[in-house]
Amino acid sequence: MSTFMANKGNIVRKWYILDAAGKPLGKTAATAATLLRGKHKPEYTPHADCGDYVVIVNAEKAVLTGKKLEQKYYRTHSGWVGGLKETPYRLLMQQKPELAMRVAVRGMMPRNIITKDSLSRLHIYRGAEHPHTAQKPEAWAAN
Repeated sequence: MSTFMANKGNIVRKWYILDAAGKPLGKTAATAATLLRGKHKPEYTPHADCGDYVVIVNAEKAVLTGKKLEQKYYRTHSGWVGGLKETPYRLLMQQKPELAMRVAVRGMMPRNIITKDSLSRLHIYRGAEHPHTAQKPEAWAAN
């Protein structure tokens, strides 16, 4: 009996839907990162992209615990002197909750080329509606 090694030919991808309403942003992001990497599967292979598709709905209803809405900042830098831009998460969650969720998921993924391909399978929506009903996504209930 030999060890199973996943490759492009034998990977079966499923669609999962995560509802972020009323749940902490970080816990939803951690679950999404696990599904995107495929670590929930028994045939997980670290060097192969064997993750699933993830649809996150109700991103605007995700909550930040503690004082993170006032104390946490989303920072970007242009590369130029004085090019630092800071946005408090209070504004980010009001204006672009999809970006806040994507940044949280990306922070929980490894820093390699597989992450880039995995994040292309992540779909985040502000409200409850999404255009992926034809793929018949399953609701992920394990938290």
